[in-house]
Amino acid sequence: MRHSFTIGPGPQMLFGAVLAALLVVPSNFGTQAAEKTTNDLASEKAIRATVESYLAAYNRADAKAVAAHWSDSGEWLSPSGQRVRGKQAIEAALRNLFAENKGVRIELVQPPSIRLISPEAALEEGTIRVIRPSAPPSESTYLAIHVKKDGQWKLDSVRETEIPDGPPASPQLQDLAWLVGDWGGEDPGAPMSARVTWTKNKTFLNYSFKVSAPGLDDLEGTQVIGWDPAAGTIRSWMFDSDGGFGEGIWTKKGNAWIVKFSQVLPDGRKASATNIYTMIDANTFTWKSIGRKVGDDFLPNVEEVKIVRKTVAHSSIETPKVVEKPPVRKPKK
Repeated sequence: MRHSFTIGPGPQMLFGAVLAALLVVPSNFGTQAAEKTTNDLASEKAIRATVESYLAAYNRADAKAVAAHWSDSGEWLSPSGQRVRGKQAIEAALRNLFAENKGVRIELVQPPSIRLISPEAALEEGTIRVIRPSAPPSESTYLAIHVKKDGQWKLDSVRETEIPDGPPASPQLQDLAWLVGDWGGEDPGAPMSARVTWTKNKTFLNYSFKVSAPGLDDLEGTQVIGWDPAAGTIRSWMFDSDGGFGEGIWTKKGNAWIVKFSQVLPDGRKASATNIYTMIDANTFTWKSIGRKVGDDFLPNVEEVKIVRKTVAHSSIETPKVVEKPPVRKPKK
């Protein structure tokens, strides 16, 4: 089982996360918008508002506020077949869930679909991710029905199905599995973003990044992290939009990863640095860069930066730049 939440002993559950994933983004919107009636659009807008409210309530662990989004006869069916019926039972289960899973949060994996069945009913399908401190994220697909009661949209039924685990990551990369997800720092003067995903069969980690700097074009790039069986070590390869490329050797020390990184800059000069990723918990790590050098010249160290996992609701994910490079990028026009 991928999921970790229970209602007392017995089946595991990912309870409550599903509705938060119901952010309405109609597919083929440009084509379908003209065909939708004013009432349809008003209903979708109302559901969007309800979903955003639910997401906020869940992520602040407010069981009463989350349960208020359900109908009195609402029913949830877990992947194991366990049923929870009625708003009061749902609220009680949520209180237990939040008490036993401090800091749990939920996010969208991808935009879900919504279809109005009638003026008083809507069908929702999607995939959500649950993020818990000190544990890897887990995912589930769901089918949910909204009903309109007394002018308000309520969740009436949820059927959830766990996503089967894919092939396990190679043992050598398993210690880096916590990196998967969207990450960001909080420096408004230097917005940066990163997304880490598995490649097929979990043989490599794909680390995409974007860096913005005042007066310069955005720098984008990809870093691929994998196991080098010949050298018996974890190695990374980086390619950026300026034409630079580099390579890193990863070594674990306690809860930190030390990366000896070397790079060829677009003008042919060589650069190097030691980058240190220190895991604080499943949703937080710090990054710093020391011993930085371009050619024969040493550069100042980059002091420790705190990086946090971001939910889909926060699109401006940020992460630090691997090696500071001379300002060779083109000025913005």
